[in-house]
Amino acid sequence: QRLLRLAELCRRLETEEEKVLPFYPSSLGEVEQQKVRRVLEETASEPLARVMKDYMGLERFWQRFNKAKLEEKGLERARAALADRNQELRKLLQQYLAGATISQKVPKDPHPL
Repeated sequence: QRLLRLAELCRRLETEEEKVLPFYPSSLGEVEQQKVRRVLEETASEPLARVMKDYMGLERFWQRFNKAKLEEKGLERARAALADRNQELRKLLQQYLAGATISQKVPKDPHPL
């Protein structure tokens, strides 16, 4: 019951786009998708494969989980790139300010920049 309540809460929080197209389209070709369907329909001979069939209902969960993880990693990379750019801009600003303070004084030595 708790899982069902949480699923309902999550469903309410989904955006309209996620409700219509919740996942990225498959990157598999039509032939590959047919092969996957055939393999899934076959009866499993190994014990682990039989147990996995019991958890096929969790496929949507794993799709959403993987999508969220991919987005999280993408955001982390973007944040790191922005932090690097911020450091570069800070260094340039410090150089500019150092040059501006020196130019206000009468320099005894040549300008460092």
